[in-house]
Amino acid sequence: MKKTHPAIVIFLFFLGWVFMYADRNILSPVMGSIGDEWGLDNSQLGLMSTVFFAAYALMQIPTGFLADKFGRVRVLVIGYILFGVGTYFSGLAASFGIFLLMRALTGLGEGTYYGSQYGISSSITPKKYRGLISALINSGMAFGISLGFIASSYFTYTLNKGWQFPFYVFAIPTIIVAILIGLFVRDNQKQEKKQKQVIREKGSIKQLFTKNHILVYILIFCSLYGFFGMLTWLPYYLQTTRGVEASQTGIIASLVPWASIPGAIIFGYLSDKIKSKKPLIIILAVAGAGCQFAIPYIENYSLLLIGLILYGFLGKLALDPVLISYLADITPSSMYSRVYGFFNFSGMLSSIFAPYITGYFADRTGSLEFGFYLSGGLLLIGAMLFIFTDKRLKATAVTSKSMNLSKEETA
Repeated sequence: MKKTHPAIVIFLFFLGWVFMYADRNILSPVMGSIGDEWGLDNSQLGLMSTVFFAAYALMQIPTGFLADKFGRVRVLVIGYILFGVGTYFSGLAASFGIFLLMRALTGLGEGTYYGSQYGISSSITPKKYRGLISALINSGMAFGISLGFIASSYFTYTLNKGWQFPFYVFAIPTIIVAILIGLFVRDNQKQEKKQKQVIREKGSIKQLFTKNHILVYILIFCSLYGFFGMLTWLPYYLQTTRGVEASQTGIIASLVPWASIPGAIIFGYLSDKIKSKKPLIIILAVAGAGCQFAIPYIENYSLLLIGLILYGFLGKLALDPVLISYLADITPSSMYSRVYGFFNFSGMLSSIFAPYITGYFADRTGSLEFGFYLSGGLLLIGAMLFIFTDKRLKATAVTSKSMNLSKEETA
């Protein structure tokens, strides 16, 4: 079967992230309306995101193994269709309990995307372009965040369609994207089978938990804690603490993802050109932590907007492509789905806790500021720990070692 041009694959994966993040951020601007309808406190509002991310995180590790066994494209497409169906029925939910169930279903569907998608894209991308290609695909996240924020605010508050309407609107193109990926994306897993046969399973798992891998997992946990805490609560924070009109919060919150697009591309490109990605990773992590501290501390409205833009430019979405490229450098290609599954699982663990913990402390302290400070502190810890990664550890060296071990054991 004829291979699809890589540019088409990149564009479809870009669209995949657009609708993944649009769905996640439909919820943030309308949390107040949902809370009023069902009489929810801040902890319960945070629970809506926590349930989704718990289901999403739980799918990361099994998805890697399922994708390696049944095919990355097949697993991705089935999950993405489930994600679209869950989005539609989230809008139909008649009670808080049913809504939580539909958000969990949506999370399970979305959970098949990350490991499968980056397994495919990393396999078809030359090493010298990995950071840049990852940044281009990742920019779909920024478009999706902005689209979700703005569309949800517009449909709900400007057009007065109700908080359910955005869920209906986004469900349809989501399913269409799944079908397009199924039709046009092909994987090269068959070419990797020889490598899989050589690498023993016991050794393979160990290769995903070297010191460098573990420190990457810790850093992405710390990075995503602040990112998803901010995505969940930023529009609500702007409404309740900064006095911004509900119809405008989506536009202001979208400054973060829009600023991240040039940041991700620039730093992804730089990561492909420099010998060691380690200094760049540490700099971005420290800068993101500084922005997390600054946002609640700044009282001037104009400076607040600058802080949000800087966080977008230097924060999680700029750090991601560099870390993804770094992981590809230290991991055998036949294990990409699994390593990205563990990577995303580690990050998404934080998203289970961040929305609820932020809401919990907001109820106890009467303020959302503590959540920002906690996020910044965690990211600083992650950056300091990453200093202890080894200077160089090539995947090819790891693979060769495993091959030699396998030959010795067979003999």
